Amino acid sequence: MTTFDMRMTAPNTEPVIDMPAIHTIEHLGATYLRNSARSNEVVYFGPMGCRTGFYILMFGDLFPENMLDTVKDMCRFILDYEGEIPGAKPEECGNYSEQNLSMAKYYIKKYLTCLTDTPITVYPE
Repeated sequence: MTTFDMRMTAPNTEPVIDMPAIHTIEHLGATYLRNSARSNEVVYFGPMGCRTGFYILMFGDLFPENMLDTVKDMCRFILDYEGEIPGAKPEECGNYSEQNLSMAKYYIKKYLTCLTDTPITVYPE
């Protein structure tokens, strides 16, 4: 199993991500990953307790370059998303009403910009 950190704000430097945005990113990110071409590899997608980003857990011995396109596609999915948040109904979520799609898009756009403007380090296999 491999864990990937999606660090969206600088720890102890920038303000943390607000809870409604985190919750929306969690719902949309998990929805995307569970329905992606890599769905059989996904173990978990969820927020860091410190509210500075997210974890993606995948089956397999993977490197960042193995996940880069999937993460970018997930970000684009969230940026393009309109409508009712998946899984945000009382019978599906313990805190269904705490959602903020516009702030989720703000953080995801910032993160995707960093991903596309920063070259990725390729590790030897």
